[in-house]
Amino acid sequence: MANLALAPNHYHLRRRAAQALSVLLVVLIPALGIFRIDPIAGAMVVLGRQIWFSDFFLVAGLWILVVCMLVMLYSIAGTVFCGWVCPQNIMAEWANFMTHKLLGKRAEVSLEGDAPLVAPNKNKALNWTLLGLSFLLAAMFFALIPLFYFYPPQVVWDFLAWQSNPKLARSLHWIYAVVVIIIFIDIAIIRHFWCRFACVYRVWQHSFKTRETLHIKYDDSRASECLKCNYCVTACFIDLDPKKTDIYDSCINCGECIDACNKLHAKKNEPGLLTFEMGERKEKKESRIQFKNAAIALDTRTRWVLVIALMGLSFFVWGLISWEPYHLAVYKAEGLKNATSRDYQISVANKQYKEGLVTLSVEGVTPDQYHLDETQVLVPASARHSLILSLSPKITHGIHRVIVVAKSTQGWEERFPIQYFSEQ
Repeated sequence: MANLALAPNHYHLRRRAAQALSVLLVVLIPALGIFRIDPIAGAMVVLGRQIWFSDFFLVAGLWILVVCMLVMLYSIAGTVFCGWVCPQNIMAEWANFMTHKLLGKRAEVSLEGDAPLVAPNKNKALNWTLLGLSFLLAAMFFALIPLFYFYPPQVVWDFLAWQSNPKLARSLHWIYAVVVIIIFIDIAIIRHFWCRFACVYRVWQHSFKTRETLHIKYDDSRASECLKCNYCVTACFIDLDPKKTDIYDSCINCGECIDACNKLHAKKNEPGLLTFEMGERKEKKESRIQFKNAAIALDTRTRWVLVIALMGLSFFVWGLISWEPYHLAVYKAEGLKNATSRDYQISVANKQYKEGLVTLSVEGVTPDQYHLDETQVLVPASARHSLILSLSPKITHGIHRVIVVAKSTQGWEERFPIQYFSEQ
């Protein structure tokens, strides 16, 4: 049995650090180009690379790896994501803190039909105004984060500064306002009501929990010390009794109840009655034996997931290695004005977020038998450049294999063959 009895507030301080780090990472991941979505190009961006669905290994490897890592997390640590990282829980806890700060330590706003509880000496218009403004500013901040997953940082800055940018959707400010209103209502009223009754994601996590998964353990051999104490129940913001947790409940493994119990018993230099535990929910077994059994059970359960995760990682690495910065396509220019059957449109797509120089040439025909609009093109970042290849009517009768060759200064090269039938 792995008991993790720690000093008072140990989990609380570490959890706050984890929550702050998770918010920072949520912003930095898209801002640094690690992962985001490019709505204009209709592609994902991974490590600064524009990823198309044709980049199979990168796309498949990424999602296989993410899903497997989440499954292993849920199997080992249960709903620790909810207590330590979940944005909904972070907003709800912060809203509770501000409510208690401005309206009293026992202040509460509930969706369950009860009237708001407010301390008489803090039930003032100024306090309510400050609380409302703090909620509004928080809603404006959290509503801004999703923009980083669809736009580069410079475009987001233009959005904030109300500057025109062709990459911004015209209705984006209205969409942002609606999202701010939704988050404001969530922070002001809904809070942990969502966690307890409406979160579908928590149901998904429960699908991987077993008796060995990380959970709260209560030392009932010292139950007499709890007869007149309700401190752990008061500390639980999910409204659970930590002494009676089960496999399927709303516990989010935050550790607040453990800190509360440790804090109370620290005055008597005694450990608390609540600890985190991995292993069977049974008593009267040696710690070493139960910890070993738990490790074996977790290893057996996650072994197959680890194999799939390694496969996904290998896909992802190979996808990065084989990723090409440009894409070359050549097709008949039938839809273009004044185009003939001898004209072909060449399209060079730049999948990088920086401009690149591409040199074009044609093989299979002599220089006097074709005309190329440009032999060197500077393709803008994350954009396409098109030009026309016109074949000469003097080409001899028959089928000719013409190859369009594209090369970049970075060493990339692609050859696109076309079959041209000359009737002359």
